[in-house]
Amino acid sequence: MKKIGVILLTAALLLSACGKATTTEHSAHSENKEQEHAGHGSGESADKEGIQAIFKLAPDPVQAKKETEMTIQILDKDGKSVDDFELNHEKKMHLILVSQDLSYYKHIHPTYQGKGLFTIRAAFPAGGDYKLFADFKPSGQAQIVKSHVVKAGGEAAPAIALQPDSKLTATVNGMEISLAADHLMAGMDLDLTYTFKDAATKAPITNLQPYLGAVGHVVILDEKADQYLHVHPVDEKSSGPEAKFKTSFPKSGIYKIWGEFQRDGQVITVPFVVKVP
Repeated sequence: MKKIGVILLTAALLLSACGKATTTEHSAHSENKEQEHAGHGSGESADKEGIQAIFKLAPDPVQAKKETEMTIQILDKDGKSVDDFELNHEKKMHLILVSQDLSYYKHIHPTYQGKGLFTIRAAFPAGGDYKLFADFKPSGQAQIVKSHVVKAGGEAAPAIALQPDSKLTATVNGMEISLAADHLMAGMDLDLTYTFKDAATKAPITNLQPYLGAVGHVVILDEKADQYLHVHPVDEKSSGPEAKFKTSFPKSGIYKIWGEFQRDGQVITVPFVVKVP
């Protein structure tokens, strides 16, 4: 009987240890998934090398409607310049500039001066708060996004409340552009599909031109401009009538989506607002 009791006790301890090991493994997997989504959303957590981005604007303080010179210095964890960057869709840096209410959007490309220094000139359209997102890829490293908040002096534009669109269709430059999202839900991989038709005839449009080396680009921000997504197409060589993008929304909430495409030598930007459950 004593031997049987010892055997039963040993078996119970082994089962308990296995249960704990399984739970620990599952918890680690969940944390990793959260980190993956956080990195995909903001880019900050993807920076494991301690990369720094030093933003400087002149004049300082910034005044609305006046040209502002912006410099972005990229440094490593030791404060030394990061000199080499990989081309990402034909550019070494993409700079996204948005107003706090997301009503204003601009996608520009700073000039690389060497020794980790990027420069560009731009004007803020009205007084108020803006956010800059510098999107770049040091050689041999993951994509990194660094953000910076700017307050521009001058008369502020009326704030526009962010409301989800009831219909994801817009007419721009004679094109009817629709957006469809399958199983729109936070934390899941999904397809964003743009469809292009002639606004008058409804004929499919098949002559989209490459923009920055691809059929289009999509930038997504949540309503607080905390979560940033820069999404590239599944088929970069597509010319329409569809352009498909894969992404994942890191959390529930309201997001604004800007699709950028080119036709007849003209770049167009199409914004939509969605609510992600």
